[in-house]
Amino acid sequence: MTDAPVYAASTPLVLVVDDEEQMTAIISFALETQGLRTVVAADARSARALLETEPIELIVLDVMLPGESGIELCRSLRETSDVPVILLTALGEVDDRVAGLTAGADDYLTKPFSPRELALRVQAILRRSAGSVSVPDPAGQVLRCGPLRVDAAGGTASWEGAELQLPETELRLLARLAQDAGRAVPLRTLLQEVWGTSRTEGGRDMVKSMIYRLRRQMLAQGAPADLIEAVRGQGYRVRVLPSARRR
Repeated sequence: MTDAPVYAASTPLVLVVDDEEQMTAIISFALETQGLRTVVAADARSARALLETEPIELIVLDVMLPGESGIELCRSLRETSDVPVILLTALGEVDDRVAGLTAGADDYLTKPFSPRELALRVQAILRRSAGSVSVPDPAGQVLRCGPLRVDAAGGTASWEGAELQLPETELRLLARLAQDAGRAVPLRTLLQEVWGTSRTEGGRDMVKSMIYRLRRQMLAQGAPADLIEAVRGQGYRVRVLPSARRR
């Protein structure tokens, strides 16, 4: 019999939610070989119970669950939690990917996928959540665009002095756009510097959905709907307001 691995209390704990036992075993093995701890749930109800009792730092969530779907679970979690979510979708189900990202997922993988790639993406998101990977800002400046203020290093953003409650990935995206306020940031650059990936398959939908969520949250704080603009053929930019300044 092989002894169970012994983990330090600080080892990140990942919740794997999938109703296929073989799939949860594969994912758990891939993550544990990278030094992570895992717990498993087969449905949304079990996942919620674990989230209430365990210090979950990331969720790997399948879309197709019995009863409440992974997308519905993700959407409800975003009302109370910023825990990162990687969504697992069926190959070619673009609508599921877009719906999941709009609901609040931070990334997605399509089945079948490489367990090693999943493990690497989990590690990348956990590093960013821990603050060890920051948005490129060599001078460590607080970025200001008129009423918008973004402090990537401090992990905060505000509009007209009111703090924006943004999940970690959305904060990184806003900070990257604010860094080049007034200039379009290419899609490829956003994927590389915010998500840490060079893949473009599905990347346009991922960025578009995240921009939509950013706009919606900032609009609720009184920001103009066109503060973040899509520039055809170039990417996205934060519009420079008349009083914009950076210091």
